[in-house]
Amino acid sequence: MDEKQLATTVRILGIDPGSRITGYGVIDLIGVKPRYVASGCIRTADGALEQRLAQIYAGISELIGLHRPNAVAVERVFMAKNADSALKLGQARGAALVCLANHGLSIAEYAARQIKQAVTGQGGADKSQVQHMVTTLLGLSATPQADAADALAIALTHAFAGNALVAATPSRSKRRSSGRWRL
Repeated sequence: MDEKQLATTVRILGIDPGSRITGYGVIDLIGVKPRYVASGCIRTADGALEQRLAQIYAGISELIGLHRPNAVAVERVFMAKNADSALKLGQARGAALVCLANHGLSIAEYAARQIKQAVTGQGGADKSQVQHMVTTLLGLSATPQADAADALAIALTHAFAGNALVAATPSRSKRRSSGRWRL
């Protein structure tokens, strides 16, 4: 990578929160071309919900330290048929958001339909279509696990939306100072 490419590179962390499995995907946006960096899942152990939330927080904190993203995108909460599942998903998402905010990162949020539309061209695409397009768009040799593919799709959506470069610009990023947020 030359100096000019390095200057225009944005590292995007995509997060697909879940109380049992939280998917993550990291891409570099070099100019307008996305490049795969890493992906996987934070799998929580059986136990009390608060312990699983702490594991999600710790896992995301470790990812931030390892990959040093300057842009983050998270899937927005959707309505679920089961209220208990929706509540647990919201709590897992909250643990992720607090971790990101505590690291001073600005957060973009995208609805599931918006993510599917950006990556596959169809807002009603199924998981296998998302996995296929993520594999194709990033030139991967193997198909990522569904939760990791969803997280990569979230990162790609942020890249395609053109928000990644704006979020990475220091003068526009939200920074925490003395417990207060400023733009």
